Amino acid sequence: MRRGHSVVRTGLQLGGYAMISIRRFATLAAVALTACTIRPRKDAPPTDAPATPITAEGAATWMAGTEAELLRLMIAAQRAAWVKSTFITFDTEKLEADSNAAVMALMSRKIAEGRAYDKVTLPPELRRKFDLLRLGAPLPPPPDPKKQEELARIAAEMEGVYGKGQYCPEKVKPKCLKLDDITETLKKSRSYDELLDLWKGWHAISPPMRDMYTRYVELANEGARDLGFANVSELWRARYDMSANEFEAEVDRLWGQVEPLYKELHCFVRAKLGAKYGAKVPAEGPMPAHLLGNMWAQEWGSIRDLLGTKKAASINLEQAFKQKKIDERGMVKMGEEFFVSLGLDPLPQTFWERSMFLRPQDRDVVCHASAWDLDFEADLRIKMCIKKNEDDFATIHHELGHNYYQYYYRAQAALFRDSANDGFHEGLGDTIGLSVTPAYFVKRGLTTTVPKDDVPVLLERALEKVAFLPFGVLMDKWRWEVFDGRVPPTEYNKRWWELRLKYQGVAPAVERSEADFDPGAKYHIPANVPYARYFLAAILQYQFHRALCKVAGHAGPLHTCSIFENKAAGERLAKMMEMGLSRPWPDALEALTGERAMDASAILDYYAPLYEWLKKQNDGKKCGW
Repeated sequence: MRRGHSVVRTGLQLGGYAMISIRRFATLAAVALTACTIRPRKDAPPTDAPATPITAEGAATWMAGTEAELLRLMIAAQRAAWVKSTFITFDTEKLEADSNAAVMALMSRKIAEGRAYDKVTLPPELRRKFDLLRLGAPLPPPPDPKKQEELARIAAEMEGVYGKGQYCPEKVKPKCLKLDDITETLKKSRSYDELLDLWKGWHAISPPMRDMYTRYVELANEGARDLGFANVSELWRARYDMSANEFEAEVDRLWGQVEPLYKELHCFVRAKLGAKYGAKVPAEGPMPAHLLGNMWAQEWGSIRDLLGTKKAASINLEQAFKQKKIDERGMVKMGEEFFVSLGLDPLPQTFWERSMFLRPQDRDVVCHASAWDLDFEADLRIKMCIKKNEDDFATIHHELGHNYYQYYYRAQAALFRDSANDGFHEGLGDTIGLSVTPAYFVKRGLTTTVPKDDVPVLLERALEKVAFLPFGVLMDKWRWEVFDGRVPPTEYNKRWWELRLKYQGVAPAVERSEADFDPGAKYHIPANVPYARYFLAAILQYQFHRALCKVAGHAGPLHTCSIFENKAAGERLAKMMEMGLSRPWPDALEALTGERAMDASAILDYYAPLYEWLKKQNDGKKCGW
């Protein structure tokens, strides 16, 4: 599973995530540098009236021109985004903000013009494009051009603050630590005080964002109201082929299916941390947020050694890569070979020439793993600071899942070059990760043994994926409440920790106040990346995996299945990917799984042996918090 959650860039959405699709790019207000500053065309119509007739034929002509113009600006903005993300300076941030402001201005004008066709009877596919254009901007631009520029500038500045963030501990001055340096220590250190110091140090980067974020919310909400929504929260939740309230209820329903499994895992891990750290970990309360091997306590795999259970497998990928002389590029090549084994196409040669696999030593970059499609055709890339370990090997498979999805829907109309919903893009990448099993490692020659005991294998995976589920829920729960006004700026941090307690059962080990802005210490907040997609992905990947394993004829336990080298599974994947966003997501889900509703029961099927084992381990303990 990718650490911290990757982002994907591909689309007409000015977004703050690395998968921007043509309808999503209007939230990317923070990624940019291009050879020249892009500004709105001077010949743009001065009014909101479209130049084409207010008829079905006129609507089709207008939409074709709109898609072409958006695509032109989005390609330029994507290239700006790439350069800024791989070379952070004042100038690249400014150029990015300018290019994003140009896209915002165009989208604002086109959305206003498109309203002229609201009452015209249109073919379903054309009406869908109008709806997607209106719904597609996670960062909706306000109508005032000056405010559009302000919003783009704030977005670029916030991501810049995050990208340049570092902590300079007193004990090791003048050495300063980037997040990836801190992350390595969080994984390996078992010193309560050292972990707490690093946790506090990283969270100190985000208070400067607080006032910026407050203004950011005001401006984005103004843009949402201009689109006919009460606020950005309502806009985000309305994007899933159902109403905002229906979607929130759907998230609650899916969480309810998996919550019992999470609580058993939490109970087991808390007891083991208590055995290590004593009274610092309460026997019946929340766990300290800094002890779980991850800055946000969203993945717990790094504390596997504290749990007192035998190791799942004898494989050491770092050692295996060294012995076989496999470097970072070679790791990516092995990932590509997985997809080719399914009968899918090799990656374009330009992928190997233009991707970033290592952190440059001469400049600041955003190392957060991401998958890109810069021209919405075949200029595919990944951006990572790869380390030769199992985590990044799995992340590579995940990111390439995004790239293959991008490649296979490239024949769709511009506004349909995206996944069926944003959870599908993330879910597909992680579906591939579920096939990176011990048996897969054997087939790739990285080990010679497969563990016989199911529980250690499942526990290791649950520490990553099941542990993530509540965090996947609470991130957007917080933002929905911020954007709709239920949480005022004076309670940003208070509500953040209330939700983390409610869903994750974790709490800060030191006092936090409204002088802090702890949400901003997580990339997806300053970068404005909607997060519900990751929760949906965490559900969908198991549903996808169960269906593909059935197609592949797998007869054993679900967690032992790998679709590597199975062409039938590849055909089913390609069929779904080629649909892009052209149909409502239940149609795409049905194309892959034969089902039309999201269902978390596949998670329970996958972890069934672990769930029973955890209940036995927790017998007599008071679980919950």
